[in-house]
Amino acid sequence: MDRLPDWFTSAQGLAVIGMQWGDEGKGKLVDRLAADVDVVVRFNGGANAGHSVQEGDRRLALHLVPCGILHDGVLNVVANGVVADLSVLASELDALAAAGVDVAGRLVISDRAHLVLPYHQRADALYEAAAAAVSGEARRIGTTGRGIGPAYADKALRSTAVRAGDLLDPARLRARLRQATAIHNAVGAALASLADEPFEPYDADAIADELEATSAAIRPLITDTGVLLAERLRAGARILFEGAHATLLDVDHGTYPYVTSSTCTAGGIGPGAGVAPSTATEVVGVVKAYQTRVGAGPMPTEDRGALGERLRERGHEYGTTTGRPRRCGWLDLVALRHAVRVGGATRLAITLLDVLSGLERLSLCTSYRIDGQLVHDLPSDADALARAVPEYRDMDGFAEPIDRCRTWDALPPAARAYVAAIEEDAGVPVSVVSVGPDRGETILR
Repeated sequence: MDRLPDWFTSAQGLAVIGMQWGDEGKGKLVDRLAADVDVVVRFNGGANAGHSVQEGDRRLALHLVPCGILHDGVLNVVANGVVADLSVLASELDALAAAGVDVAGRLVISDRAHLVLPYHQRADALYEAAAAAVSGEARRIGTTGRGIGPAYADKALRSTAVRAGDLLDPARLRARLRQATAIHNAVGAALASLADEPFEPYDADAIADELEATSAAIRPLITDTGVLLAERLRAGARILFEGAHATLLDVDHGTYPYVTSSTCTAGGIGPGAGVAPSTATEVVGVVKAYQTRVGAGPMPTEDRGALGERLRERGHEYGTTTGRPRRCGWLDLVALRHAVRVGGATRLAITLLDVLSGLERLSLCTSYRIDGQLVHDLPSDADALARAVPEYRDMDGFAEPIDRCRTWDALPPAARAYVAAIEEDAGVPVSVVSVGPDRGETILR
């Protein structure tokens, strides 16, 4: 493996955070850097996120297990900020075992992590259906239906919450589930009535039986990960924090309400992992060389024509978790400047630059026109963003394939100029350039 740059080797705590609407290639970068750290921590989100990692002919899709699991000697932590669907986690463990990956002694789960349960998934669908029944189909948020939002809602409500630590006490687990299902049955029946859909009540003991069976291999992994991370930090361990989703999907600073339900910026590391907020001194913001989004919500640079289709097919732009085709278009620098500011990025990683190879002209969105007014900052109002008309800076494209480039100087001049324009506008250095899906197809600066 080539020499790693000083910005990486000098940081005890480092984070990889998405700067767009997810799917930026964070998993590949985490996998690339994980071999040179001691711990990889997932601190937010749930199984509605997915990271794809490719090594030679082997491609693995991970939804809850951190991407460091492919490296021997690296501890992987599913921290307290994650909401965990145990059926998904159990399936991932089976898939890893089938791929020859041994997780023994290398994976732990926080006892404070909240569980995603069957009534959360049903509630996800019912809330969407009820909103559509009241206000029309346009008011659907476009969730993945994985129950993530309702699980985080239960976390805040507290009286209906179930945590991983409850799995270690069967009597307490059943008591919590009886209380939670009684409340969810009442709410679910009301939502179903509003949406004119059938509703079948949940049985707490049936859910408990299923959890006890599903969690047999998971219970030994449950521990106080906050204490564990503190011990590792005191011992000098180097920790990589793996962000799920991305800054434009952040529940506070994203394109609300078309967002996820957790804090996706570097600001979520402290509460999401149980460490000091200052632990991550380097934050790598990952951004595609173009823009994509999956699901509902405004996307000013979306191209519904030939360009969008070309980007989708060349970039294999289909969701890791859902398989849904992603909406594609030119890179939005207005959104990126916002993400860098609120996301805490100290440097950027540009991914999928190779997808742009062969285009004669490239464009970067530098500002918007909204109701005739020139706008340089991302509006907080999603309806205003939906009316935004992008203004572009055009640049020369590059015809050469770049997947064999392994140094900055080896890139075509037009590709370097394109990256430099992003760097200048964002105000932070571009320190990583990805030129292909494989682990080795990465340029570190």
